[in-house]
Amino acid sequence: MSAKRLGFFTRLLDDAPAGERYRLAAEQILHAEKHGFDSAWVAQHHFHRDEGGLPSPLPFLAYVAARTSRIRLGTGIIILPMEDPVRTAEDTVVVDLLSGGRLEVGLGTGATPETFLAFGLDKEERTEIFAQKLERLLAAWRGTALGHDRNRLFPEAGTLADRVWHATFSAAGAERIGKAGAGLMLSRTQPRSPDNPQATLPEIQHPIIDAYLANLPKGIAPRIMASRSLFVAESRQEALKQAERGLNRVLDRFIASGHQIADRSLLGLIRTLDTHVGAPEDVIASLAADTVLPRVTDIVFQVHSVDPPHPLILRSIELTAQAVAPALGWRPHDLLARDSEPQREPVAPLTHPAHV
Repeated sequence: MSAKRLGFFTRLLDDAPAGERYRLAAEQILHAEKHGFDSAWVAQHHFHRDEGGLPSPLPFLAYVAARTSRIRLGTGIIILPMEDPVRTAEDTVVVDLLSGGRLEVGLGTGATPETFLAFGLDKEERTEIFAQKLERLLAAWRGTALGHDRNRLFPEAGTLADRVWHATFSAAGAERIGKAGAGLMLSRTQPRSPDNPQATLPEIQHPIIDAYLANLPKGIAPRIMASRSLFVAESRQEALKQAERGLNRVLDRFIASGHQIADRSLLGLIRTLDTHVGAPEDVIASLAADTVLPRVTDIVFQVHSVDPPHPLILRSIELTAQAVAPALGWRPHDLLARDSEPQREPVAPLTHPAHV
């Protein structure tokens, strides 16, 4: 995982009213920036408070942008079929300008069936709707006339189209993403097929990466993000205590989404839901066994579905930056920048935790 970019992801699920969730999530992102994280990502969810707490990610990221200076800010994802693409183009450009060019735009089709009904959409048509609205969004960013020759996007989008990411669960989706030259977003977990219920997450995701890379146009650098569920605590005992509470709380929702849970013991849930949990040495070992990670450019950690209290999220961020990510090859932004500067005299070598 050498020289990867490190990200923090939140669905804003703290056990609190909406306004407090937003305050806590902003504090978590500021904490991630303080500890050297390269990016922070927020999810969009409509209506269902237990799935996510943020229906409007771009206003939230504008707020966070005003309180941060370096960390890149991303949507993971905007559910494009439910959005007006021209308004999305305008809002993303404004947030990008307010953030000093730090916006990353993750897009997806959405998945929760009943949510589509509120927008007058048929979930089965979401892929086609996504493609139509994506083309409209990209046209707006390119400065194409929109209904009249005088209707061209202002402010201009600059390089925003080069910072688009798409989420997918399938090799077919990855093929389309590769052909488009966009970034590929891989999920933290996904249901196993009935014919291979014991498949590991890397076994599912390697073909997705292969399809993406095989279809990426020449000259376009790959951008591959792996999201992973990670909760790091001071001790294994504390981590497992929080995991038992959190994973059992969301078990029924995972089953409803297609996960087959044969082993409902704590260790069975941790394995089936692809969760990395424990003290630093525990999660370093489990992440080192994930053969997808050496192939990605970005690794983004989230505490879901353990969802510990806010102070423990902050401590997990610290332990991730101080122990876990460096042991896997990541280096903080300031050290990478320092290494790129011309050196006029020898300097003492930096020491890092051992690679796993």
